Amino acid sequence: MPVKRLGVAKSRLRGAVPPARHADLALAMVRDTVTAVLAVCDLVVVTDDPVIAAAAAGLGARAVPDLPDAGLNDAMRYGADEVAGLTRFRAVLAGDLPALRPAELDEALTEAGDARSYVVDAAGTGTVLLAAPPGVPLDPRFGIGSARAHAESGARALGGDWPGLRQDVDTPADLATVLALGAGAHTCALLRDLGLKVACVSAA
Repeated sequence: MPVKRLGVAKSRLRGAVPPARHADLALAMVRDTVTAVLAVCDLVVVTDDPVIAAAAAGLGARAVPDLPDAGLNDAMRYGADEVAGLTRFRAVLAGDLPALRPAELDEALTEAGDARSYVVDAAGTGTVLLAAPPGVPLDPRFGIGSARAHAESGARALGGDWPGLRQDVDTPADLATVLALGAGAHTCALLRDLGLKVACVSAA
């Protein structure tokens, strides 16, 4: 799971909370995503942000620096194919899935099986998860129109009904959708600390 430095993370989400707490919101969403993933499998977090690295390690993930430092796809390829290793089943996913339920992730990884597979985001154009079986390079193609790019690369789309897995958070509207689904404990705690009356259900 690649995570940007907090100082540049989630620029389109600015305004959802007071400016001084924007980084705290980004970190809370990472913590919720990490917590959900670790309930299902081991996790490598690729980041050059020491705060994120410490938070991920504190929850039980392995945090490694982004040695390629060459963008999202290279970070994913490095974490999956080099750090985790080609001999293992690997999956990469977005770090902003605060409504992710472990059962959803478990189902998606099971459905992926022995095929390189991906999960389309709620908007229908992006990708929230890409999985590859042992011996098959991850070949990530994240970015604008990544769902189509992954399909054209030969990956198979997974069709499960996984609202928490599919809903990443890029905008204030996305955050509202996540809260309706039931965000994780860290995101909910932050918003309540800001005095917002939100009804959250733990994603774990």
